Amino acid sequence: MVTQADKPRHFSMLREFHLADFFTLGNAACGVGSVFLAMLFLNSGYSLHFQIAALLLPLAFILDIFDGRIARARNQYSALGRELDSLADIISFGVAPAALAFAAGMSGGWDAAVLIYFVCCGVSRLARYNVTAEQLSEGTGKVKYFEGTPIPTSVALVGVLAYACWQGHLGVDLYGGAWVIGPWTLHPLVLMFAASGTLMISKTLRIPKF
Repeated sequence: MVTQADKPRHFSMLREFHLADFFTLGNAACGVGSVFLAMLFLNSGYSLHFQIAALLLPLAFILDIFDGRIARARNQYSALGRELDSLADIISFGVAPAALAFAAGMSGGWDAAVLIYFVCCGVSRLARYNVTAEQLSEGTGKVKYFEGTPIPTSVALVGVLAYACWQGHLGVDLYGGAWVIGPWTLHPLVLMFAASGTLMISKTLRIPKF
């Protein structure tokens, strides 16, 4: 039971949120919804579930763009907003694409290892960005470039999966077929996730931030 004395403390976190933070939460909600729909597709086999799951991630990407622009326009930056953004991004552009890949048919042992690697690269990429953002901004308050590809670029991988779904190439018909290597199965298409993860953690690749 919340007493009168507890109410200010109970609602204090909401008062710390800026408008941009609600767009960030929308990004996270899209990512979670995509994961749920990917699981639903595994159970139902209904392609519309997969298609909607895939469509939610470009929407998450749009919300991710807007939260940054709104924060800059209103000059409302905070450590809370930065952490919210990273947590939302790992859901929508790390976990959700991996879940979609698994649901699409990349569910062999080697596939799972690659998808775990991809998500771990995304987590590492975001953690490094948060730690080095001040250094990369060189005192201007704005980061001039990214070290490694930004994690939202995984939306391109989702586009490939959405196209495969549209063409009816999921499951046993997945592009590239399947290889049995030792005790586990590898679908060559999963290697695009390995490449994406590796590019994210690269320190030599610099991408201008506009």
